[in-house]
Amino acid sequence: MDIRLALALLLCLSSKGITTTAESTTEPLTNSTLETMTEGATQNPTPASTDTNDENETFSEEDLDGPCESVGQRSRSLKFIAKAIQRIGMQLLENLEPTEKEPNVIISPLSISLALSQLALGAANETEQVLMSHLHGNTLPCYHESLHNVLEQLKSDDLQIATRIFLRQGFEPKPKFTEDSQRLYESEPAVLEGLQQINSWVEQATNGKMSAFLTSLPSNWLLMLINAVHFKGEWSSRFDPQLTSKGAFHLNENQLVEVEMMEGPKQPLSMYNDQQMGARVARLKFRKSMSLIMVMPTSRRVNVSRLVEKLSISDIYSRLPEEQAVKVTIPKLKLEYTQELQDVFTNLGLGEMFSNPNLAGIADAPLMVSSVMHKSSMELNEEGAEAAAATAVIISRLSTPIFSIDRPFFFTLVDDKTKVPILMGVVNNPNPGAPIMQTPEPGSKDQVLIDKIDMSSKGLPPK
Repeated sequence: MDIRLALALLLCLSSKGITTTAESTTEPLTNSTLETMTEGATQNPTPASTDTNDENETFSEEDLDGPCESVGQRSRSLKFIAKAIQRIGMQLLENLEPTEKEPNVIISPLSISLALSQLALGAANETEQVLMSHLHGNTLPCYHESLHNVLEQLKSDDLQIATRIFLRQGFEPKPKFTEDSQRLYESEPAVLEGLQQINSWVEQATNGKMSAFLTSLPSNWLLMLINAVHFKGEWSSRFDPQLTSKGAFHLNENQLVEVEMMEGPKQPLSMYNDQQMGARVARLKFRKSMSLIMVMPTSRRVNVSRLVEKLSISDIYSRLPEEQAVKVTIPKLKLEYTQELQDVFTNLGLGEMFSNPNLAGIADAPLMVSSVMHKSSMELNEEGAEAAAATAVIISRLSTPIFSIDRPFFFTLVDDKTKVPILMGVVNNPNPGAPIMQTPEPGSKDQVLIDKIDMSSKGLPPK
């Protein structure tokens, strides 16, 4: 099977009570190999689920009854959080374009959602509302308590989640923000002594999978909200290393690369064809309540990233038939992905975070988010899978705004009480007697001199 996987590796929960799973009435597949799956696999006509489009879902009085510690533990709240994390992951995959340098897009929706959720603890007013809307938690009562309980359910010997607040020497956030971060997300504060301290923490939290998470910090940074996720799981049925051999992986209709293909002659697999998406869907289980979901276009002409808008993980689980013994071939992987998420978040409507947010829950001083760095890795081999991710939200001191009049302008002198204009005019040349010069070419010596004069007049150090 030539699995074209740009997004198609989705690590999902299978039996921890968070993903809704329904019994399928689909007849078992009759073919024993994925190569002939298009003709012989069950088509599964079940219509796509609509339960992921529930941003406007309301909660009854019964749902709201009791303290948040109790509300956050209810199954409906936990399922809502799972769907919210699914949606933010799909939105990011839709907007993160592969590049020549980064042909594969691999993210951790869990890590990114956790970072933004902790930031929301320190946000106020409109900034908090916008963050919660993008986290799809604006209609969920007791969102943070619900996410806390999801994190507690996720943690296991195979899956570790770690969080930390790094502080600049001398900066102290508001006590409530620190207390809430510790209570809800187990995020302990620590004064940062150097960049290596961050990288060592990430390396330890990811079991050595990430050794150089950050290369620098902004000069005006004050605190960092950071988390790391690490998963290492064993297939329910291992692949035999002796059967691994060279195989073709088709990049598109006309191009292919040679890869190491693992082979399982009789691998337990649940799979179906989705004609609406034009894709094959398969699930490989790990030993402990985790699964690898794979979605592959049936046509080599289809860009796999275009499938994202049609995907619903909950719908996939509800449509999966019983497992059967299948000949499976799948490429070995060892991939990494690094991305600064500022541009994609700005495109999604979160640009205010990076310009003038209200983070009064963290400190009274004006703050802004200067960076959201995300790094992830994924390895598949004959024994199982190992995945790691880390996300850092770096918060800096907001620079003093600049307003500089350096071109023609209108003015009016106005009485504040009556709004009567005493004087008004248009200034085209504030120094009429001075000789008029030509604007120099960019990069010339004269332009450099003008730049220095401009920077000095604006109270900034010359470049």
